[in-house]
Amino acid sequence: MTTTPQEVPLHSIDRTPEYEEFMTKLQEFHEKRGTILDPEPKVGLIYLDLYKVFNHVVASGGYDKISEEKLAWRRVAAELGLHSNNEASTAFSLKEKFYKNLAAYEIKTVHNKEPPPKEILEDITAKGASLLTRTLENFRPKRDSNVNAGDSAASGDDGTPTRERSAPEAPSSSRASRGLREAPPQRVIFQPDTGPSRSTRQAVQQNAAQNASPAQANSQTTHHPNMPPMPPGGHQGRGPSIMHHPSNSENTSNVVLSYQPKHLKPLQLRVVATPSSAPSEFQRHRLPHRPALVDPTSRQPMQPGTGFDGPNIYTRCLNALRSGVPSEQAFALNHLVKISFERGDKYRFDAFPGLAEGLVDKGLEVGSLFYHVCWTVVWDPYADSGGIGSLDGNNGTPDILDRIANLVEKDLPDALQTEAHTDQMVLITEAVLTLRNMVTLPENAVNMSDFYPIKDLICIIVHLPAKDCLTELKHMALDIAEQITPFMALDSDDPLYKTLLEQLSSDDRGAILTSLRALGRISMNLEATNQLSNVPAESLQRITNWLLLNDDELMDACLDLLYQYTAVVSNVDNLVRSTTPENLVDHLVRLLAHGARKVHRDFILAPEKKLPARDEIAPMPEDLLQQMIKLEEPDRVHKWVKCFFEEDNDSFVTQLAAWQAYQSAFVGPLKAIGQPMITPADFIRNSTSVYKDSNAQVLREPGESQQKFIIHGIRARPRPLNFEDAEYVRCLWATNPEKRNEKCGQFFLKPEQMWNHIMTKHLDEQANEGGQFSNKERKFVCTWGECSKYAAPTSLHLQDFARHVNTHIMATLPNDTNNSQKSWVVPAKTMAVTYEETMTVRDERNPNLPPQAAGIPLSAVLVLRNIARNVVKTEAEEELLKMQEPNSSEKGGWNEKLFRAVLPRLFEVLAENRALGPYISSLLDLIRPKTQPGDEEEY
Repeated sequence: MTTTPQEVPLHSIDRTPEYEEFMTKLQEFHEKRGTILDPEPKVGLIYLDLYKVFNHVVASGGYDKISEEKLAWRRVAAELGLHSNNEASTAFSLKEKFYKNLAAYEIKTVHNKEPPPKEILEDITAKGASLLTRTLENFRPKRDSNVNAGDSAASGDDGTPTRERSAPEAPSSSRASRGLREAPPQRVIFQPDTGPSRSTRQAVQQNAAQNASPAQANSQTTHHPNMPPMPPGGHQGRGPSIMHHPSNSENTSNVVLSYQPKHLKPLQLRVVATPSSAPSEFQRHRLPHRPALVDPTSRQPMQPGTGFDGPNIYTRCLNALRSGVPSEQAFALNHLVKISFERGDKYRFDAFPGLAEGLVDKGLEVGSLFYHVCWTVVWDPYADSGGIGSLDGNNGTPDILDRIANLVEKDLPDALQTEAHTDQMVLITEAVLTLRNMVTLPENAVNMSDFYPIKDLICIIVHLPAKDCLTELKHMALDIAEQITPFMALDSDDPLYKTLLEQLSSDDRGAILTSLRALGRISMNLEATNQLSNVPAESLQRITNWLLLNDDELMDACLDLLYQYTAVVSNVDNLVRSTTPENLVDHLVRLLAHGARKVHRDFILAPEKKLPARDEIAPMPEDLLQQMIKLEEPDRVHKWVKCFFEEDNDSFVTQLAAWQAYQSAFVGPLKAIGQPMITPADFIRNSTSVYKDSNAQVLREPGESQQKFIIHGIRARPRPLNFEDAEYVRCLWATNPEKRNEKCGQFFLKPEQMWNHIMTKHLDEQANEGGQFSNKERKFVCTWGECSKYAAPTSLHLQDFARHVNTHIMATLPNDTNNSQKSWVVPAKTMAVTYEETMTVRDERNPNLPPQAAGIPLSAVLVLRNIARNVVKTEAEEELLKMQEPNSSEKGGWNEKLFRAVLPRLFEVLAENRALGPYISSLLDLIRPKTQPGDEEEY
């Protein structure tokens, strides 16, 4: 089963040892090559793992093989987890990052060949392939992207898409389809050589224009007023310019980039000779200009590109749009889409009078394609209404929705249209798209908010028949509404407001999202309040239901609208009466933990500390003594130090205590076998060589005149070790019941040895020939450690008392699961605290402040706070209080009814979520009942 791109996890950097080793080698390679490595390049918002990318590309055949296969880089990007809405841009960006950072390394390490020089590899664009055969002799960088399309477009990701008419596709309802389409192909008109054989200045300029890039050729040819804007046959081969994403600056018109509006550049003046200012000069210039009689048939035709250059592309497009000629309008709209996308910051309605009227007029032509009506904008306030198709340009058309409802729809098939119908729809779509692109600039949005015909245009387009071919056009109309509503104050009877509310009943997610945003942003940039009145109960219920979906974008839009809606008291009253507000409050409280994650942190109440070292050294176990007697010096000293001392840089043992312990342990046994003792000097020298940080020092403590000779860096073990590092167990049985502090102190390696020792030495029990003890009953006293269970003599069978003794023995066994913890180290006292963290952002004005709450949880608590603040001011609150009986146990208004059940959860969020804490605190202040002095509060 193949894995779909959605199932591939999001790409991330795995900083494994292999990754670090690979990046080190790659850095060294680039340093030797003289190029710059980008260790963590970004594709969109994702940082690339070059080690992971390199292995995946090599496993797929390498850079050349992937580049030669159509759409292969898109497949590689999906397999690597580089998910994006713009697959082409992501694929080319991935290809470019591999080309700049890894292509030469692949040639060197995988193919064992010398990579091409950086002048023809890293220093140029990543278009094309054939890196293994590229040399200085056979490779020449091509400036024109269309010339290079043969090798670059193989992968389908980096070539300039052509603009060809294809079969109409059914537009989807998603928002992703509402971008710009392919750029139109560059048109260079064929120019026959009809001039004289001698090269003239105009011919030289013409040859230079033909040798220029297509973008330059386009800027020269399209500006000439006499040049046909379209090939013969009209605008065939054109499709709607909805997706236009220029891949690089080579495809951008120089005329568009270099344009400056008239009000931003000074007017250039030149001196003109006149009869008053320069009579002689004026007379001399006048004489050669007298017309001569010349045979018209002997005149040479004017070549394209010579003579008057004509108006700039902006004026040319504006005049062509308003001309009404289909071919001229096709030329104008083709360029206006591109200009509005590339130069939106300088393309404003106030600088081009008549542009908005022309675009709206073109968009209104969509009505005649689907209805028996011809929409026209009337600007004369004294003119007659003119029928159902006349729109008031000065004050808007208040009854536009009634007029649309009375229209008769044409009987047109949705899947099959005529060529003229399709061409007309292309021009209308481009006109609306230009408006959509332009209103994204705030200055243009402000300008169009006072332009009443655009409101009528939005209402007309949105109420067009439910056909697939119109889905895209409707989405663009809603986009325009979303951009201009922040600068408009709409009443409840406004046609645009009603139109946006109707879209909440749609089954198109894109239309619902845009309408929610447009409604929530009404008058956002104005002082007027967004009333959002007369919202139907069905729409409010649908918004409440949408909060249950796992769709962050939709939930965010719903919460924004609810925040504006609940800010008005009358709206809260309508919300309480027309819906079930308890369910809404429950959903909003649930969203307080949207995207939350539990974070566990340990707070140190008391730091870790070490017990002071003691000079008391454990006695020598008998079995360990027999093993050490067999060793020779200095190995015996080394083993003794290893078994009885452990390393501790903060402790020490006096040399005298160490020597006395060693001497008491070995002087008798060594004398018995006739071996001499090691000298004290050799003992000190060898004992300090066991641990690397231990050494002999002279210590003089403050306040004491006598100095100490110590071995620094070691401390005595409470329990000695054997040669296999197994820990001995100490017997804590008191030898004298009356003096319980005097313990036996002998060490044993195994619990069986300890048990037999207690039975025979301390309890005076004797085993029989089979090694078993008699289970007789007598009085026993337990003197182990601080045990108080059998402090007084108690009559027990030996079996029962032995079980009790065995519990002490097992409790003294070393804990193998905690070998790293030292017995003389007192661990720190900590307290585990669990936090709930949701989305936060930094304050751009003061980045040093703590992170502030953001996202869906913040919107949810703000809506809750609006409800709690305004529900007590509604008429529904008064009615609820009147309905309650005086002696009833259910007291309180709507806040009591809505928030009583969720109070524990609100207090939990208050305690665990530090970012939402201030907002929850203010919410709790609003829902707490007001009390009189001396009364007990209920909460």
